[in-house]
Amino acid sequence: MDIEDKEKIVTDVINAISNTEANVLLDPERCNIPSLSNHKQFKSLEELDLIIVIGGDGSILRTIQEMTNFDTPLLTINRGTVGFLAECDIDEIDKIVPNLISDYGIIEERRMLSCKVVRDKKEILNGHVLNEVVISQGAIARLIELKTSINNNPLTTFRADGLIIATPTGSTAYNLAAGGPIVHPQAGETILTPINAHAFSQKPLAIPSDEVIDIEILPRETKFEHIEVSLTFDGQVHNSLLRGDLVHIEKYPEKVKFLRKDGDSFYETLREKLGWGE
Repeated sequence: MDIEDKEKIVTDVINAISNTEANVLLDPERCNIPSLSNHKQFKSLEELDLIIVIGGDGSILRTIQEMTNFDTPLLTINRGTVGFLAECDIDEIDKIVPNLISDYGIIEERRMLSCKVVRDKKEILNGHVLNEVVISQGAIARLIELKTSINNNPLTTFRADGLIIATPTGSTAYNLAAGGPIVHPQAGETILTPINAHAFSQKPLAIPSDEVIDIEILPRETKFEHIEVSLTFDGQVHNSLLRGDLVHIEKYPEKVKFLRKDGDSFYETLREKLGWGE
């Protein structure tokens, strides 16, 4: 956790929890603070009944990348910039955190995508995302060609700077910046948004969440064959792709659980975070 006033903020959160019956365990890597050495540290996320994440959306996404079991809900406290995924700001913790820990909240589930890469008929990597999978070209500004099919039915070959495959949760992240639609997080769609598509007709597309997406990285006859192609999970994990690689994306079997205030509204979040209420 690389934020300003880390010691004070973590201490304030612990103090906010102190009037509940909860026991606090600290992250040994991110909360290794000498003044809090009297608190025990956890060895794995599976030990916890609730995971409290302090930071921006990036901190939340990094935590989800580290999770292998999604039974434990997350309580998210914003210390970043926009913070679409955060439940409360740091100046609200004295009131909100004890109430949520004392069962005055609800569990909201957000679905994820799973992604694997096949090279020469062998699986070389796999992962899960809450926001999006991004396939994009590297430093040289050259189009890449992505042959895309859905449920084994040919769709199109995107000639673009890349392609974003987003969940509804991720619709307000990179997808939104690339011109994709905002989708309610409880909607049942997966969004495909090309990045700077060469063809004007290639627009963002929303498909049912149960559909399976396959994307082949096509070779191009050009002197720029050394163009790098990368695969990114939630903006956190980067992998290099080769021509001929097959990227396979489908719905992840588990969902991320967030501890939320009862009656919390996605539309209120849009008004606040995007300034629609101004």
